[in-house]
Amino acid sequence: MMHTFLANNREDLIARCKAKVAKRPQRDATERQLKNGVPLFLEQLRRTLQAEEEHEAEESLRISGSSDGDTLRLSEVGVSAAAHGKQLLELGFSINEVVHDYGDLCQAITELAIERDVPFAVPEFRTLNRCLDNAIADAVTKFSEERDVTNLAVQHAAEDERVQLLAQDLGELVSTAMLARAAIEEGTLSLRGATGAILEHSLARLRHAIDKALDDIRLKREQLR
Repeated sequence: MMHTFLANNREDLIARCKAKVAKRPQRDATERQLKNGVPLFLEQLRRTLQAEEEHEAEESLRISGSSDGDTLRLSEVGVSAAAHGKQLLELGFSINEVVHDYGDLCQAITELAIERDVPFAVPEFRTLNRCLDNAIADAVTKFSEERDVTNLAVQHAAEDERVQLLAQDLGELVSTAMLARAAIEEGTLSLRGATGAILEHSLARLRHAIDKALDDIRLKREQLR
């Protein structure tokens, strides 16, 4: 039985997965990275297989979900896989790492079973594939959602900074123009003099800054179409 095989070889399978992960560039399997990954999934897979052997279909679905990818009823596998996907994003890894982590476990199970000459029944392989599919789907979904949220936050921060800089520039230009205008009025200075040139230059820069801001807005609207 596959669930017995998983229970008896748990530590060996985890070690094999860690070794596979360590071979990938700039990636090492720490306890933090594995918390919601291989060890937890391995136990959930074992319990799913045991539930199916005991004809407890409802318990099997509760642990690992159905084969139709029902996202409205998140299973134990789905919850932990989503947490693992989020964790890998926080650690700076790519979406490929999410898929590879579960693929490593599948390879480790297959390799060890061949080495030990342990046969598995076809229904057990179906269950393994279902659990892997659901785990990968939920992990990738969560990874993508969290990545989109992070990217949006970065974009908003950059936009806020750009608006603040624009407001600061406009404020300085307006202040310069007002000072030049006041100096001209109080000192009966000519608009053709140096102070008048300052006023004209400030107004020209002010118009340029406003036009550029409007162009940026139009460009962004066109990109969203």
